[in-house]
Amino acid sequence: QVQVVESGGGLVQPGGSLRLSCVASGRTFGRYAMGWFRQAPGKEREFVAQIVWGSGLPYYADSVKGRFTISRDNAKNTVYLQMNSLKPEDTAVYYCNLNADTGVTWGQGTQVTVSS
Repeated sequence: QVQVVESGGGLVQPGGSLRLSCVASGRTFGRYAMGWFRQAPGKEREFVAQIVWGSGLPYYADSVKGRFTISRDNAKNTVYLQMNSLKPEDTAVYYCNLNADTGVTWGQGTQVTVSS
């Protein structure tokens, strides 16, 4: 069984930065990617970024390109999302997921609020 746990959310002013972390545990064999999604109040969950675990190749939503950076630490089984130049419209619950041969595992989410 696989688990992923997010951390690092919080309240930040517009223009500020946050770094989210997501730690995977359990039977992660067969993992091929990890990623981040977000869901704002009243909206559907949307893709933010993903990283191919083996190659480290990243993918981003257009709305975060140039501001967010996804990275991974193989030894720590952790994926990070560095968020810079945050905007009020980035406010959402951020969810981490792990994609593997056996399916997709989601975390519980971490709240990010961008407000002055």
